[in-house]
Amino acid sequence: MKPINFNSAKFMTSAPSLKQCPPERGAEVAFAGRSNAGKSSCINKLTNNSKLVRTSKTPGATRLINFFQLQNTTELRLVDLPGYGFAKVARSVKDDWQENLSLYLHERQSLKGVVVLMDIRQPLQDLDTMMLDWAVQSQMPVHALLTKSDKLSGGAAKNVLFKIQNDLKKEGLDGLISVQTFSAHSGDGVDQLAKQVTTWLLSTDE
Repeated sequence: MKPINFNSAKFMTSAPSLKQCPPERGAEVAFAGRSNAGKSSCINKLTNNSKLVRTSKTPGATRLINFFQLQNTTELRLVDLPGYGFAKVARSVKDDWQENLSLYLHERQSLKGVVVLMDIRQPLQDLDTMMLDWAVQSQMPVHALLTKSDKLSGGAAKNVLFKIQNDLKKEGLDGLISVQTFSAHSGDGVDQLAKQVTTWLLSTDE
């Protein structure tokens, strides 16, 4: 399988809802996570472009589904989903976000996999579990990133990783959900993430 050049990522378009998303041609991988989990930093690190996804001083401010094309084709896309669970907004707005995220995960035919980001120091919060449940219900493959791994010692980070892997195995979810540690600061796990996203984007199971 030929590697994808993630450095080629370019902003494509933004959509406020599923209806405004680009045509469902080709393949895309979505990134989802709590607004303070480091999602923007993760995508910027993967694409080696610190300015691709703007990081906001107000976590959760982004309410759009943002699409980025790869290798000069709209057939290969990265998708930045709105952050959840942290923004100080009206409950009705949060409900709209959740509805759009749910529709996207359940109905988007070109979606090949979802990367769910969780702060390694506080993994599997209620909203993280909700995201994983949506994916499981849709039979959508998930790759969980335990972000900010540089904030823990190597041994402590591995302990968290092993615990979550064992918990998933007990639930029978280890075949659908994979897990790794990741740090946009140190570069831990970037190659592993790139390999997983490439596998999904270039899958031929359509």
